[in-house]
Amino acid sequence: MPAPTETPRDDADAPLPWLLFSFRGRIGRATWWRWGVAAMIGGWLVIAALLGIAGVPATRAEGAANLLLLWPTLAISAKRWHDRDKSAWWLLVTLLPLVGWLWALVENGLLRGSAGANRFGAAPAP
Repeated sequence: MPAPTETPRDDADAPLPWLLFSFRGRIGRATWWRWGVAAMIGGWLVIAALLGIAGVPATRAEGAANLLLLWPTLAISAKRWHDRDKSAWWLLVTLLPLVGWLWALVENGLLRGSAGANRFGAAPAP
């Protein structure tokens, strides 16, 4: 009988598909900035540029880029909320105009996660 799969402890030993597609576990602030912000902006620019080169109208290219990156962005943000010991339902705070985005930015990008293990898993490595 195979051993049960364990959620990776942190981003250092996590495979990229876990990081981008799973809503389980926790990640630290640096990983959120690297993958949830910088990589998503870079990915969006590349996708939109390639679709533009292919002759897709700009509004459709932007929409396609947004759609392709929606799931990975939500997954990475959910893991960051988990590090703060909050449910992934806190992703919905971004639906509040301006205030929600600022709140999410402060919570995910600036505040430290909960110390030690919490209900979402072990603490990410510093």
